[in-house]
Amino acid sequence: MRVMISCGEPSGDLYAGALAAEIFRLDPAATVTGFGGDRLEAAGATLVQNFSGLSVTGLLEVVRLLPRTYATYRRLIAEAEAVRPDVFVAIDFPDFNFALARALKKRGIPVVYYISPQLWAWRPGRMKTMRQVVERVLVIFPFEEPIYREAGVPVEWVGHPLLDVQPAPADRAAFLRAQGLDPAQPVLALLPGSRTNELREILPDLVRSADRIRAQVPAAQFLLARAPHIREPLLEPLAALRAAGIPLAVVDGRADDVLAAADVALVASGTITVQAALHECPMVVVYRLSPLTYRLGKPFVRIDTYAMANLVAGRRVVPELIQDDFTPEAVAREAVRVLTDREHAARVRADLRAVKQKLGDPGASRRAAEAVLAVARASAR
Repeated sequence: MRVMISCGEPSGDLYAGALAAEIFRLDPAATVTGFGGDRLEAAGATLVQNFSGLSVTGLLEVVRLLPRTYATYRRLIAEAEAVRPDVFVAIDFPDFNFALARALKKRGIPVVYYISPQLWAWRPGRMKTMRQVVERVLVIFPFEEPIYREAGVPVEWVGHPLLDVQPAPADRAAFLRAQGLDPAQPVLALLPGSRTNELREILPDLVRSADRIRAQVPAAQFLLARAPHIREPLLEPLAALRAAGIPLAVVDGRADDVLAAADVALVASGTITVQAALHECPMVVVYRLSPLTYRLGKPFVRIDTYAMANLVAGRRVVPELIQDDFTPEAVAREAVRVLTDREHAARVRADLRAVKQKLGDPGASRRAAEAVLAVARASAR
């Protein structure tokens, strides 16, 4: 079978790599091509282009990248016309992937949408496009399946692929000592996002929260997991922590080890909130867009909570500090509460354990690969 995959950011690349690996296990003769990152390529796919530098949020940021984005779109269309894939798999990254899916559907290539965009959260009018374009939607949260089914979209809940890629955690004490941190003292994880504009908007205020946290918890230490492709200049705000003598370590990737070692995590809203829930790690969820992007986008949002851990729970189990609510003082207040109130921290961990149980059983990547190949075989007949 010939499979084309498109994902445009690190979280999607993680899922795409796991999906491609399962496709090859089920069909060793398969070929996988497309748009993705290092994990998809490492799984055995041939990349038409790496998404490095094209993953941003915000209207103004997207506009600046339009020429490069359109060039990538044209390259993928040309590749599809040349190899004639039996199925196209779109993974999240909706604005780009919707356009590409429409174009490939017109060329007779069936479309599977995996890690479906959050149509139930904002811009629900896109459900009509989904109904017109896709052969099947593979969703990863249980509450999504009835939403798509009621909208008349063929849907299958496969479970969450993070359950498949959870590595065995490193020995906490050894891991922290290797980073120059003291395992006996409180550790706060910093996970400020994987996109350039996220780092610029989020990291400075997380850094400013550190001295406020240390004022109340003097032994607090900080551990930052740097996402792939994040350039060193984007981490310049960390210099203030080092100058103040605040214990800080930066590790490349290894988000799971960082979360497993942390007493509380300060995280940008996104997939990482699910990852933290899997580790039962209390978190403070933050996010900020440019003021113009936020004002233009807010009328289209239909939910009052953003963190996936809260959406799965059906209630707010971890604090969310979004836009103007995201201040160093607010971050410090929520983090210190976890570090100093044992009963509160225990309740949060119990709530996150319940979230983890709602995500289904391992094997999501395998189930998704089976569904993708089923569509491919049907189209190849």
